[in-house]
This record gives sequence, structure tokens and C-alpha cells, in this order.
Amino acid sequence: MGIKTYVAMLPCLTLLWGCGGNDKKAGSAVKKQLKVALPAPFRYHKHVVVAPGNDFDVYSWGRGSKDVGSLLILHSDSSGMKYTTTTGDLEGGIVDVYNADMDSDGNPELLVQANAKDTTNYVSIYPYEFNGNDARKLDFPKLTKKQRRGYQGKDNFYIKEGKFIREFPIYESDSTGAKPTGAKRVFEYGLRGNSFTVEQLSKDSTDKTQPAAAVSQPVQQEKRSSSVSRSGKKKRSSSHSRKRRRRHRG
Repeated sequence: MGIKTYVAMLPCLTLLWGCGGNDKKAGSAVKKQLKVALPAPFRYHKHVVVAPGNDFDVYSWGRGSKDVGSLLILHSDSSGMKYTTTTGDLEGGIVDVYNADMDSDGNPELLVQANAKDTTNYVSIYPYEFNGNDARKLDFPKLTKKQRRGYQGKDNFYIKEGKFIREFPIYESDSTGAKPTGAKRVFEYGLRGNSFTVEQLSKDSTDKTQPAAAVSQPVQQEKRSSSVSRSGKKKRSSSHSRKRRRRHRG
């Protein structure tokens, strides 16, 4: 094939090449929008990089049920060429995984958030602390009766300055159909030894009703004292009238 033939075919080749490039760009845009489907029985995956060469892959898996399954954490220590596996029971679907060092000891903690079906807790946290290749499961504290007042889920978790922050909207009551008050309850979780510490950062608006009840108590006492004083006056007046009668008879 001569040079003249190549020159004649150049516009056609350029057009075909341009079309092919556009197809690739369109295909790459579609791939970015589509979520990667995990093969069964896996449901969720997140890659967490703690440090270069220190990686965690968090999976949830299980067949036959979407509400109950198992948690799988694969730890890759490529610098030390060590690979370990951690498993645990799981209820609900994983929403996110958070990486922190709440006690500043150099050992990372992974906190796995999963949505729960029960209308009391709404959410479950599965925390693990890793010391090298050893994993320790921790117990995340549940909300107390006072902390759960007006709670109806919709939690928002995030890491701030190495601490695990939890916030959620406060409702007028725990019953279905209650209206939100517009306030939020915020907690900061830390780690001391193997136990969590909890500090409430927000002022609890639901405690505003307590001072009103305390004020109403002295008001009742004042009413009682006034009634006693009135009865005392009546007794004195009756005794005074008796003395007058005796004098008159004498």
C-alpha cells in the first residue's frame, strides 16, 4: 500500500478513532455512576487505609437473610507480610466504617455502623481495636433511659479530633408521630483502657420541664399554711366568745 493510499485513508481513520475515544469516555462515565456489585454471599465492602502498608477490608456476608449475617475484617500488613482475619456476628446492614484512635495509643479502632430493625436502638455499633495482628472486640455503650428520651433514630456519626461523635434529633416523645423539637443531642465517645467514655456535648432541652415542677411545690405549701392560719383565727374567736358568756352569767 503506497503513501497516497495512507493519505487518502487518514480522514477516515481519524473519524473512527475519534468515535472510539468518545465511546470510551462515555463508558468510563457510566462505570463511575454504577455501583460495583459484590458476588454472593457478600453484601458490603469498604477499604480502610490506616497507614501505608496497613490496610483493612471490611465485609458483610450471608445467604438467606438480609437482617442477620456475619462481619468479616481482613487485615493486610504488607510491610510485615502478615495477613489476619477477624469475624463476628452482625445484625442489620452495614452503613459505614469509621477509623479512629480514641485513646491515642497508636492502635487503630474500627467502628462498624449497622442499621437495626428494633425501634429502641435503631442502630448498632461494632467496635474493634487492633494491636498489631491481634483484634479485640469492644462493647459499645447503649443509650441510657435519660439519653434515649425523645430518641427516634436518624443518628449521624463522624470522627472529630480522634473522638467518635454521635448526634441525633430530639422528638417531643418516643411515640410514633411525635414532632421534632428542632434540637439535637450530641455525644462524644472516647476510650480508656478497654472501656468507652461518654460525654454529652449538647444541652438537653428535655430537662427544661424539671424546674417548673420544682416551683409548683412551694405554691402548694403556701396554700396549706394559709388554710391553717385561717383555722387558727376561728379557734381563737370561738374561745374568746366563751369567755364573754361566762362573765355575763356571773
